[in-house]
Amino acid sequence: MGYLDEIKARGRDANPFFGLMGIDPVSYGDGRAELSMTVRPEMRNGAGWLQGGVYTALADEAMALAIITLLGEDERIATISETTSFFAGVRDGTLRARGEVVRRGRRVIFVEGEVSDQEGQVLARTTASFAVMGPEKREG
Repeated sequence: MGYLDEIKARGRDANPFFGLMGIDPVSYGDGRAELSMTVRPEMRNGAGWLQGGVYTALADEAMALAIITLLGEDERIATISETTSFFAGVRDGTLRARGEVVRRGRRVIFVEGEVSDQEGQVLARTTASFAVMGPEKREG
């Protein structure tokens, strides 16, 4: 069973990080993905705001899932670079992250991600590039 089939069958339980963070897949396909996550108190920084790395991690997962919808069965990805711009903070609520493939080359895929609050206000935008690789080589 492939990763997308696992997500369809098991939801957040298909991805250990989704389980840890409480991330739910909302939709995915055709180079796009949307995830949802409720902010919990332990995700806040010392000032009481959602820690910035959580925005980036949520966007990263949405972008990666968007890419996976376009990959061949023997392809895998790894992040090359990622940049997040932060526009507003939150202390609670449910966030939505959207990822979309901008351009796919043979070896590199460019994606954009966006995290918004439950009212639709954009909180952060992320751009990233991912390397496309073939199957893992097994030793032995």
